[in-house]
Amino acid sequence: MCGIAGVMMRGGRVPAPAALARMAQALRHRGPDGEGIRTHGDVGLVHTRLSIVDIAGGAQPLMAGDVALIANGEVYNDPQLRSELPGPFATGSDCESALHLYLRSGEAFAEKLRGMYAVAIHDPGKAQLLLARDPFGIKPLYYAETEDGFYFASEPQALIAAGVVTASVDETPRDEVLAFNFSVGVETPFSRIARVAPGETLVIADGRIIRRHSRTALPAGIDVARSDTDAVKAFDAVWQDSVQAHQRSDVPFGMFLSGGIDSTAVLAMMARLNTQSVLAFTAAFPDTNVHDERDAARAAAKAASARHVEIEITAADFWRDLPAIAEAVDDPVCDYAVAPTYVLARAAARDVKVVLTGEGGDELFAGYGRMRAALRPWPFNKTPWRRDMLRGLRQPSTAWTAGMEEARRRAAARHGDELRALQALDCAAWLPNDLLTKLDRCLMAHGVEGRVPFLDAAVADFAFSLLRAQKIRGRRGKWVVRQWLAEHFPAADAFAKKRGFTVPVGAWIAQEAARLGPLVAHQSGVAEVCAPEAVHGLFGGITEDNAGQAWSLLFYALWHRRHIIGDKTDGDVFEVLARA
Repeated sequence: MCGIAGVMMRGGRVPAPAALARMAQALRHRGPDGEGIRTHGDVGLVHTRLSIVDIAGGAQPLMAGDVALIANGEVYNDPQLRSELPGPFATGSDCESALHLYLRSGEAFAEKLRGMYAVAIHDPGKAQLLLARDPFGIKPLYYAETEDGFYFASEPQALIAAGVVTASVDETPRDEVLAFNFSVGVETPFSRIARVAPGETLVIADGRIIRRHSRTALPAGIDVARSDTDAVKAFDAVWQDSVQAHQRSDVPFGMFLSGGIDSTAVLAMMARLNTQSVLAFTAAFPDTNVHDERDAARAAAKAASARHVEIEITAADFWRDLPAIAEAVDDPVCDYAVAPTYVLARAAARDVKVVLTGEGGDELFAGYGRMRAALRPWPFNKTPWRRDMLRGLRQPSTAWTAGMEEARRRAAARHGDELRALQALDCAAWLPNDLLTKLDRCLMAHGVEGRVPFLDAAVADFAFSLLRAQKIRGRRGKWVVRQWLAEHFPAADAFAKKRGFTVPVGAWIAQEAARLGPLVAHQSGVAEVCAPEAVHGLFGGITEDNAGQAWSLLFYALWHRRHIIGDKTDGDVFEVLARA
């Protein structure tokens, strides 16, 4: 896992070394183990390295003649590709196979990659720069087109630090963040900074995008008539293959264990595949009324003979760490799970460089209650992603719905089956722009690589071939995963009701609402969206129903101070928000 950045200038101009150096500095947390900067004609490439595979020899850029590659990610089918490609290979880096694929297949090189990646390739012979991002959007990649050239980076804040663009807010993506807790599509809340779409390859010449190619993460989906027994056996095979590939590493690895179905499935397979004890990290919130998942996590860890580390997170931790979390999550995600994810990553970094997690299980195997609610017959069905988180606090508008409705339309057009369309919508919108962004930023802030074995092409192909009843049965989703756990890891309560992961931010905010209300209400970023009196009223009466609104405004206020105003994040929440 690494940080990448670079530029292709227009008109044959030479990249400014100072801008490349500033991008490298801004991305150093993503790659504390090494740095490479290369300029060749009108192109500059920056790589900050987190050494995972071929620690001694895998420094980047990787070269084949004059063709250079920098990458952030892991190519899990590298051994297979090496056996098929002529080479010669100069390193043991798993990303070098992508370079040789390009030499053989040109712009279609990413079609053969299995893994998570953001790749940049400079081909001076063709005077082209290529950028490619994995189909699920596991690894981030952003760009800005300016008058003098095309710039890209793993994080928006690197483009701002380099002086490529001035930090300012794009209102529609901002309103999406405040409605859904994340923004949809390729536009970000930063004006003039866009995302490379998941599965997209961009071809750039003379500092301009000249072509786009797209690779989908999900198959169209066709029901395969398997018996329940055969479906569970097939899942066992594809799951073992994926987890085994995602464990490939030359450094220590562990996993995050919540006690839920998805992370327990990861633990169960890791325990099968490893002779040494799996190292599992669990977050807990002592002295709160949220569901404590430690009992389930402890039972699972004991059954797997895992080394189990429990990290307790208190209100004091929350208030102290939240400004630093807002700094790390530069593409804003108002998901309260950022807090425990950040704290767990900090603890894990003392022992490991790689962590496996359960993201993607709910999307691929229909685990969300909102999917089941949408499938109910009229008038009991509920359409997901139509509710504004800040309803009642800002002027009514429909502008924030356009991006989600376009994503919904595309999902429905590709997937005739209603359930698959709902799953595809979550995979296109919520998964890359919330869950995976949260995971990437919170882990990379501490130099830890996050891997997600559910989000593998073979697992997706299998999941989208299942009959609906093998995903949803009765009031439970993820039937085939649950049944596999029941058979192969009986210590798990495989058919327990899904609780979701809960963080007591509502209770913590309520305890400090009198102090927070005036501070949040008068932040310039918040005042652009909500009238101060409405915010005062919200914090004057925190309830279970409106705690999410208070949390979203609090996180957005901190994000705006750091990434738009440019304020420092030293100090706790109250100190940061109280600054003039």
